Amino acid sequence: MTFSRIFLFTLLPCLLLSLGTLPVSNATRAFFVFGDSLVDNGNNNYLATTARADAPPYGIDFPSHHPTGRFSNGLNIPDIISEHLGAESPLPYLSPHLEGEKLLVGANFASAGIGILNDTGIQFVNIIRIEKQLQYFEQYQQRLSSLIGEKQTRHLVNSALVLITLGGNDFVNNYYLVPYSARSREFSLPDYVQYLNSEYRKILFRLYELGARQVLVTGTGPLGCVPAELALRSRAGLCDPELQQAADLFNPQMVQMLGELNSQLQSDIFIAVNAFRMHMDFISNPEAYGFVTSKVACCGQGPYNGIGLCTVLSSVCPNRDVYAFWDAFHPTERANRIIVSQFMAGSTEYMNPMNLSTILAMDARI
Repeated sequence: MTFSRIFLFTLLPCLLLSLGTLPVSNATRAFFVFGDSLVDNGNNNYLATTARADAPPYGIDFPSHHPTGRFSNGLNIPDIISEHLGAESPLPYLSPHLEGEKLLVGANFASAGIGILNDTGIQFVNIIRIEKQLQYFEQYQQRLSSLIGEKQTRHLVNSALVLITLGGNDFVNNYYLVPYSARSREFSLPDYVQYLNSEYRKILFRLYELGARQVLVTGTGPLGCVPAELALRSRAGLCDPELQQAADLFNPQMVQMLGELNSQLQSDIFIAVNAFRMHMDFISNPEAYGFVTSKVACCGQGPYNGIGLCTVLSSVCPNRDVYAFWDAFHPTERANRIIVSQFMAGSTEYMNPMNLSTILAMDARI
């Protein structure tokens, strides 16, 4: 039985600590999140950066109706996955509340603006680049070991679910950020895609070295279809073909790279998540999913509400449930729920080699 198939685990009801005892549920399992603004749930609130979502109207539909740092009107993808797992959503790693029992839930290391490459998002200055996120993951394990011991910490990490979302910013906030960007002068698009995947492989292998054994890896969404790109590049509301081509090149190579990694490790450690297809389903046919539009963002200004930031001065749609996009780049909570439904039950076109429900059922039998 490989670690990649050990999902649910049992910890001692009470683990001795230097300062007392820490009760642990018999069904506890952790969830770790890495990546960018699609999965950041508040780390950037604690940083001096412009890549923040800590002011209204962000969070307008969150249970507290207050902004939390999520780039959403309500819940984001990690929150909704946690609901399906019957667990609370892990706290941002920089949150002062992430201590004691909360560490057993896992942690969210994601930071808006980052990419696979260190020079992606340099305009946001102070963000948690992926190398630093992995360093924080090491630090997290050291903190947890001081509470429950090294053996139990290793077991918790090996048994956890991991989600990583990278790549989109490497195109929109790097290669295509400005005309004749440094990266576009350095690489042709096919060569840049190949370079990104080679760097991504290093990141994922490092995650494995740090103990991750069940990792959901999302490809890029349809970059040319988000309201920001429609506002800047679109002709008659059509998705920008150049950015769509970037995703079309990147995603299949990522899937191939994950397959090679799994073969090398002799286990299905990495699960490819077809975020492009998940988004295009409702972008290409919004009415079928109950949306009135998949072009205009709910919150923003300018064409398609795709210019600038979502702020208190922006126009905000009265019913977020009928909009696919919340702001210029990010889906609404309802769109996120549609996306996560494919995480849970999607065919191999969406989740390769298996979906999350299949993984959980296999683990339950084990």
